[in-house]
Amino acid sequence: MWQWIRIAMAGLVLFAISVVVLNGSWHAPAPADPQRRLLSHRGVHQTFDRTNIANDTCTAERIFPPTHDLMENTLPSIKAAFDAGADVVEIDIAATTDGQMAVFHDWSLGCRTDGKGPIRDHSMEELRALDLGYGYTADRGSTFPLRGKGIGLMPTLSEVFAAFPQGRFLINYKSRDAYEGILLAALIEANPDVRRALWSAYGGTEPTERANELIPGLRGFTSTGTRYCLIGYVLLGWSGHIPVECRNTHVMVPINYTWAMWGWPDLFHQRMAAAGSDIILIGPVEAGETGTSGIDTPELLKTIPDTFDGYIWTNRIELIGPLVTSEVL
Repeated sequence: MWQWIRIAMAGLVLFAISVVVLNGSWHAPAPADPQRRLLSHRGVHQTFDRTNIANDTCTAERIFPPTHDLMENTLPSIKAAFDAGADVVEIDIAATTDGQMAVFHDWSLGCRTDGKGPIRDHSMEELRALDLGYGYTADRGSTFPLRGKGIGLMPTLSEVFAAFPQGRFLINYKSRDAYEGILLAALIEANPDVRRALWSAYGGTEPTERANELIPGLRGFTSTGTRYCLIGYVLLGWSGHIPVECRNTHVMVPINYTWAMWGWPDLFHQRMAAAGSDIILIGPVEAGETGTSGIDTPELLKTIPDTFDGYIWTNRIELIGPLVTSEVL
């Protein structure tokens, strides 16, 4: 009996070795001209301490001492991101009472502005009157260095598209209201020329899926779909199987889990490309952490393989953009 057990164990070891060898990155040719494209999360914005943040943490109350006056999701912030080398800028939207889409990060107003209540309970005229820099503080409320500098800066999505006709945007739905997906589709239908600016959408499942149904080729994605994609690929990707959740979409991969992606980076890229999907490389994901970390330091940037072909998610486009641009040059 022990002889058969040893034979079985040896067979399992040989099988495991074969799986690893057959899924080596070298089984796919390295891209002839790999493109490191930059996805700027929130544009150029005030960075903050991410320690122990939760979904309801007011990040404006824990910013680092400001080195600039830019605030996320505003036209100056977006322009600065594109100027720094962003290929795509991620922005957040919310429906207003008058049927427009305001560009603003939080679902409610109390953290950053001098307003109150959910953003979706206000008209665009009311939202424009707010000071977007009202609540920012780097010293626990002793001073508010951006107060008074954000009055009238909240734009609509239509205004963002008009201001950057050559830009590309990733839309983040902060709600789970399918109506917001319908609003986005209506905007595209009324203004077909801005379709090229809409790179993709993600966030709330219901609005994202509704937008996917109504806007041809959108390839919007959700956190649930991404999770099933990655888990399915870790379990079965060694066989060459690509889960349906990984097909015709954008696949977000945490940099600290790339070791688990069969064939990383070149074979993985080849498989995702064949499935009609782009790769978005994000920062480390830790248990219990909320929010999306990015490739935000030169040290982390250096760990990305030279042959990586996809999008690099960063919260520090003003720092990472020039580094990537200089590499390309």
